[in-house]
Amino acid sequence: METPVPYRAAPLGPWGVLVALVIVGAWGGHLAWLLTSPGWAWDAPLTWLHVVFQAWLCTGLFITGHDAMHGTVARPAWVNEVVGTIACFLFAGLSYRRLVLNHRAHHEHPTGETDPDFSSRTQSFWPWLGTFMVRYTTLPQLGVMAAKFNILVYLGVSQPRVLLFWVLPAVLGTLQLFYFGTYLPHRRPDTPDMAPHHARTLPRNHLWAMLSCFFFGYHWEHHQSPGTPWWRLWRLKDSRTEQAARAVSARDAM
Repeated sequence: METPVPYRAAPLGPWGVLVALVIVGAWGGHLAWLLTSPGWAWDAPLTWLHVVFQAWLCTGLFITGHDAMHGTVARPAWVNEVVGTIACFLFAGLSYRRLVLNHRAHHEHPTGETDPDFSSRTQSFWPWLGTFMVRYTTLPQLGVMAAKFNILVYLGVSQPRVLLFWVLPAVLGTLQLFYFGTYLPHRRPDTPDMAPHHARTLPRNHLWAMLSCFFFGYHWEHHQSPGTPWWRLWRLKDSRTEQAARAVSARDAM
């Protein structure tokens, strides 16, 4: 069983706010361009490439809100609350304060009976996803999303374009977050390298980790150091790999 090495998160400086602004700005700017630019064709590969890119930005938008829950956007609590509230609202009309409570419960007892992110009844992807969505979807959220949809249509954006460039990327981003940030890291059976957080980490390289879920697939590292923002998790992954290599070398030398 792996013994976690204490890790102290580095000071944020101005970088947390800057990274958050870049993600939110890229999401909003790209979406506005997609909704207003003429000439998008359903059968054009470039159109679907932009859909995939917007879905990836949706994932980054929620990861920004998630970082705010851990106070890793900025030192002042009010900055994190403002950024988190905006990011979660833009992502899917989510209540930031409700998410904070649920996410706190997840970190206190990952994969336990009181973990709102975990399914103790089944480890199959679709039933677990269904349980996850039921727990997190609320009537006020659905009302907000319906209002957003109608506002966009009222402003002159066609319904097919809203569905293609706003609704579909949000759905794809949700699936991406669940698969790489909840299902893969926490599904059972547990292995020794998941201790003590009941969380595994992606074995592949940093590029894939960034593309798949903004390094959130380095999930053991996130649970080990919740005070580390997403854009620094790769450093923890490297440090953990180096420590494991040194431990193996020390054993071989004995």
